[in-house]
Amino acid sequence: MKIEFAPLNIPLRRRLQTAAVVQWVFSFLVLAQCCLAAFVLLGLSDWWLLAVLYAGWLYLDRDTPVSGGRRSRWVRSWTVWSHFRDYFPISLVKTADLDPSRNYLLGFHPHGVLVAGGFGNFCTEASGFSSLFPGLTPYLLMLPFWFRVPFFRDYIMCGGLVSSEKASASYVLSRPEGGQAAVIAVGGAPESLDARPGALTLQVLQRKGFIKLALKHGAWLVPVFSFGENELFDQMENPTGSALRRIQEHLQKLMGVALPLFHARGVFQYSFGLLPYRKPIHTVVGRPIPVVQTPSPSKEDIDDLHIRYLKELSTLFEENKEKYGISEEKHLNFI
Repeated sequence: MKIEFAPLNIPLRRRLQTAAVVQWVFSFLVLAQCCLAAFVLLGLSDWWLLAVLYAGWLYLDRDTPVSGGRRSRWVRSWTVWSHFRDYFPISLVKTADLDPSRNYLLGFHPHGVLVAGGFGNFCTEASGFSSLFPGLTPYLLMLPFWFRVPFFRDYIMCGGLVSSEKASASYVLSRPEGGQAAVIAVGGAPESLDARPGALTLQVLQRKGFIKLALKHGAWLVPVFSFGENELFDQMENPTGSALRRIQEHLQKLMGVALPLFHARGVFQYSFGLLPYRKPIHTVVGRPIPVVQTPSPSKEDIDDLHIRYLKELSTLFEENKEKYGISEEKHLNFI
């Protein structure tokens, strides 16, 4: 394989952008493990009392990830996130106003490998969420696994990440004052195993839990499609039924976390590595779907709203695909 090295005369702003993305990838691939190791080593050292005190804090604070988290506007506004945004770059596109007196459930598609568009738009202020949607507070739902990691859990909650448990989404959507937006990557971890350039397959036909949540709490549904999300990484071939896919699916069921074997570019060369490609991400927030609160929705209620949601998602994609480089003959595939 021929290696394409990065030129030496790269402008400082591009180096800062790369550094910001290195920090982000490092956070989810390495930092969590480092935090867990640090906690264990602290418990085995002469400073073991600090580990005991922190363990006590973890117990007392155990419900915070399912009770709206603990966001920090300061962390969400760090300059590093502006560099992170500009690396791709990431943009947030508004197609309709969202009334801040209501609560919303935003269905984010596709999941991608590391949900870069979801993180950049809803866990930071780099793309101007608060300016585009004044009065709304976004919460990106993330697998509960990550909130069990000492120290790391406190860091990710600062950005507005909360657990994806049903109780967590219910807490956000049941706030009587309104102005809350729960963001769910509907395809979940399994969809990330198919995230590769050109992929337009969404695992959504059997995913109706978010529809039931919206009905129970009267939260209006909003489809969101992130154009470019699947273009950031290549992935090892893992067709359904292959040995690799079976192993990945087994580990996903066992750990609750998908393990896509992805690759893209490196820091000093463009031929291989774990950094995403510099491909633009345009996250388009669709029109809200009115939902009438139904405390005990029937199967028919859920199915009807699910069908309407899929139609609105398809319409959102079809109306915007050619603006963002997708040819007219390509369409979403729901499985």
